[in-house]
Amino acid sequence: MDIRELSRVMQESGIVGAGGAGFPSYAKLNEKTETLILNCAECEPLLKLHRQLLEKYAAEITAAFYQIGQTVGAKEMIIGIKKSYIKTIDALNAVLDEYPGVRLGLLDEVYPAGDEVVLIYEVTKKVVKPGGLPIDCGVAVFNVETVYNVYRAVEKNIPVVDKLVSVVGEVEHPVTVRVPIGTSIEETVRLAGAVTHPDTVYFIGGPMMGWIGSGSQPVTKTTNAVLVLPQDHLIVQKKRRKASIDLKRAAASCCQCTMCTDLCPRNRLGHPIVPHLFMRAAAFQDMQEPGIFVNSLFCSSCGLCEMYSCMQGLSPRSLLADYKAGLRANGLKPPKVEPAMVGEEREYRKVPMARLMARLNLVQYNKKAPLQDEVAAVSKVKLLLSQHIGAPASASVHVGDTVQTGQMIAHPAQGLSVGIHASIDGVVSAVTQKYIIIENGDNKQKGSAQNE
Repeated sequence: MDIRELSRVMQESGIVGAGGAGFPSYAKLNEKTETLILNCAECEPLLKLHRQLLEKYAAEITAAFYQIGQTVGAKEMIIGIKKSYIKTIDALNAVLDEYPGVRLGLLDEVYPAGDEVVLIYEVTKKVVKPGGLPIDCGVAVFNVETVYNVYRAVEKNIPVVDKLVSVVGEVEHPVTVRVPIGTSIEETVRLAGAVTHPDTVYFIGGPMMGWIGSGSQPVTKTTNAVLVLPQDHLIVQKKRRKASIDLKRAAASCCQCTMCTDLCPRNRLGHPIVPHLFMRAAAFQDMQEPGIFVNSLFCSSCGLCEMYSCMQGLSPRSLLADYKAGLRANGLKPPKVEPAMVGEEREYRKVPMARLMARLNLVQYNKKAPLQDEVAAVSKVKLLLSQHIGAPASASVHVGDTVQTGQMIAHPAQGLSVGIHASIDGVVSAVTQKYIIIENGDNKQKGSAQNE
């Protein structure tokens, strides 16, 4: 299969980066790729779905990963995985001999090992230029679930219709479930049993880079986790910040200790993001060095500065994100700069995952969340037409149409875009410019019977 054919299959199958970014994966296929990396770093605390999926489908995922590498002509293929994922490593070692050129890139249990810029350096020692793309240094990175979706699309002609989601936190039975895309967050959480705290919120995504969501919003192709957390949890309170108050607190409390910069993963790789200088300039509206603000575009928003490094409890990440959004809204792009040399001190400024979870008061939620691979039965799904970076898909069904699972219901738009497919059998009950709703009364009855 050549690049053009594989690209077509991936686009029509609706495959996007399942790790959270949602970049259409077909656009990463490039003959300039010298090194292909499979990301199984499981970047965020508490998430377990990627290592679980790779352990169960090691042969299938490795085969698909190898096929992608052969298609683009990669010279080496590396599976980036943490040393602590022993069962998954054993499953991989059992099949790797069949795939010449594929090797393991073992990672420490640190955060954010799954950030692709950090991952690339860890397994290749290549530094992605500030504001650049991995392909600029001959590298392409794919998430584990993304490659599993490639396997299903190529070998079984199954498009992306379901998603693995870890449900953890204040729930009776923490679990990783497979649900049809478009399933409500509330219904997904119910699959983990009863909520064990009287006053909780749904935190969508990982604790470092996630956000507060609602029970009615749907699971998308990039939904990796739902953390059920108490209203007064540190992470929840951090997300309910106000920029005006953050700036006042920074002016009153930031002592320029440089801890946010010293532990910044991108700064340690030579990128010109200097959080402590930004905090001083932002707090006092000091515009003498505008480059300090422009360099906010190089922030990866990993959250270490805000959630771990700052001893004053300030919010560098959030303020950087505000400025970065403002710059982008006004059409500014990151300037072209060369990275500084990576210093030896980087090795001693990595943040252990165990210490991070302790700092965030998450240790009590770090429980087994076994994989339930059978697709849950749901009676209604709400499929967003924009679940990916790029142009939203274009709806191709109408209210009253009967659809089957896997049927394309929204075609890729012009430009960067992918298709959207029915995730359950049923009848289309709503079509708007933003979403399509499908309902199936039979699944409702089936779900009720299972609950009984």
